[in-house]
Amino acid sequence: MSAPTSPAELYRHSLRLLLDKDIPAWVALWAEDGLMEFPFAPDGWPRRLEGKEAVAAYMRPYPDHIDLHDFPDLRIHQTTDPETIVVEMRGVGRVVGTGAPYDMTYVAVVTVRDGRITSYRDYWNPLAVIGAGADFTGSSR
Repeated sequence: MSAPTSPAELYRHSLRLLLDKDIPAWVALWAEDGLMEFPFAPDGWPRRLEGKEAVAAYMRPYPDHIDLHDFPDLRIHQTTDPETIVVEMRGVGRVVGTGAPYDMTYVAVVTVRDGRITSYRDYWNPLAVIGAGADFTGSSR
């Protein structure tokens, strides 16, 4: 695949990598000083990850906790800043530890500069994960 040329293309590519459980390739999309934030994270869960290495450490075990099957209802909105998109989507699959269904609605604000993710604000519902029986506060939702 040729390199994604827009934030929306890069984001779509990132979702394919998550479905393929290719976390190293997903992390490679990040700038060295990238920032990932979770404004709605409950107590005990990370709220801010600074730098590509912190993002990598957080995401590395993700497939051990969530088995993603699809991202239906994907809507990507361009903003007045050509480097920033707002994404609405659902992630569906199952919680690996319990077998419970995983169905999460997300809104994300993503900024891409020079072909790399520099900022990712992830507005997800922690109650949906906790309700599904997932408990992996130090590694992923």
